[in-house]
Amino acid sequence: MSAPTRDLSPFFAPRSIAVVGAGERATSSGGAVMQMLRLAGYGGRVVPVNPKGGTIFGYEAVTSIAAIDPPVDLAVIVIRPDAIVEAAAEAADRGIRNLLILPGGFAEAGPSGVARNEALLKLAAERGLTIAGPNCAGILHLDPTWRFAATFLRDLPPGSAKGATNGLAFISQSGALAEEFIDKANARGLPLTSVVSVGNAVHLGVEDYLAWLGERPEIGAALLYVESIEDHERFRAVARKVAAIKPVIALFGGRTGIGGQAAAAHTGAVTNDEAAIEAFCTSCGIVRVESLRRLLIAAKAFGRFPQGLGPRALILSNSGGPGVICGDRAVLEGLDLTPLPQAMADVLRQQLPGEASVANPIDLLADAREDRFGLAFEAAMAHATQAYDMVLMIHVVPFMVDAGPVIERLAELAPKANLPLMHSMMGTLPGKADWFAKMEGAGVPMFNDVEEMAEAAGLLARYPTLRQKAKSGILPTTFFRDRKHT
Repeated sequence: MSAPTRDLSPFFAPRSIAVVGAGERATSSGGAVMQMLRLAGYGGRVVPVNPKGGTIFGYEAVTSIAAIDPPVDLAVIVIRPDAIVEAAAEAADRGIRNLLILPGGFAEAGPSGVARNEALLKLAAERGLTIAGPNCAGILHLDPTWRFAATFLRDLPPGSAKGATNGLAFISQSGALAEEFIDKANARGLPLTSVVSVGNAVHLGVEDYLAWLGERPEIGAALLYVESIEDHERFRAVARKVAAIKPVIALFGGRTGIGGQAAAAHTGAVTNDEAAIEAFCTSCGIVRVESLRRLLIAAKAFGRFPQGLGPRALILSNSGGPGVICGDRAVLEGLDLTPLPQAMADVLRQQLPGEASVANPIDLLADAREDRFGLAFEAAMAHATQAYDMVLMIHVVPFMVDAGPVIERLAELAPKANLPLMHSMMGTLPGKADWFAKMEGAGVPMFNDVEEMAEAAGLLARYPTLRQKAKSGILPTTFFRDRKHT
């Protein structure tokens, strides 16, 4: 029987917090945390703790933890490492049971750090504390109903719309990758809602965060960066439970000899080879990716289609070469490029130029304008909805064609489509920002190249089978090396 999910609401949606080590200087850890709380629009009670007192970011500070009245849901600790255990004890004395410790200087910091770590664990066990971190970049959760960010990461991600169920969560054993994910989410318009920097995980590991976020209705998919798993059996149980209702996509670091050595130095990971990681991910119901690039592609894909898609794809292109490349990548990703239904093929042969390719991929030819794109689109919706699970559209913009009317036509048709759509534009694109925004606004995820689009489609097609197996309890069990099983 699996362990119950920890209630982590004090770490993601506290109604009151103290920032121990708060300051006004944005380049200090305490100042950065205060600034990010303000930028996130956190609406709860904030108590800065600073020996000098005064007003910090508009909040009246107290001079000690003992002066916090009444106790808060969460204490965020950003003071020097040698003072943290004492501060944790003062928080326990004040009735504060949840601590988010950002600074390092614990198990990763030599003999003195190990001793400090042991003292912290002993105190937590004696006083009933729950600790996130230490040695982490913090936690943010931009649920539109209660926005929260206790972090010194430099920016906030876009979050998701109120009432949306497609928010993305990123749980990372690297603060630097959390920073990178936020940056790319802003650049690509990904609905990244939650970011967790796990740190040393003295109490809360990847699986704890995954279990809690997996039950949140605002989160549609969870993305992980993992180097080290403390308890692989519990991790697998949690991942399977979540994967039965929403996708879990993971990048495992340390899959080569050199990478494994670096991961061991970073998180204490034990090296696992490629086959072991692949088998373990399958047994967990996880969609595995092998690079940060593909993890970001997965974020784009599952941010739009959180329940995944079937494997049957129709490629609709106006250029032969990109259609060929897309077709190759689609097949390599496991997609099924079935031939066109006869009724659809008949319509296209009657109305397209004779040199157009009426097959899968379709080639409308380079000079295709909105009339040809519209014809092929409508033919697909009329005759191919039972044959395919998605349409991958490719639009190359030659010098003699104005792309604007094509985009206008496709954006007009897209909301009424009865097949999921993705779209890629290639070449010199003078109106790229506007064209991409127009299509994204119509609900069509946009890609810079056809291979990336096909990779996204392939990742989406992996999840439904894993979800069904996770629901049915028929996923295999496999051995995975970790610090407890070596």
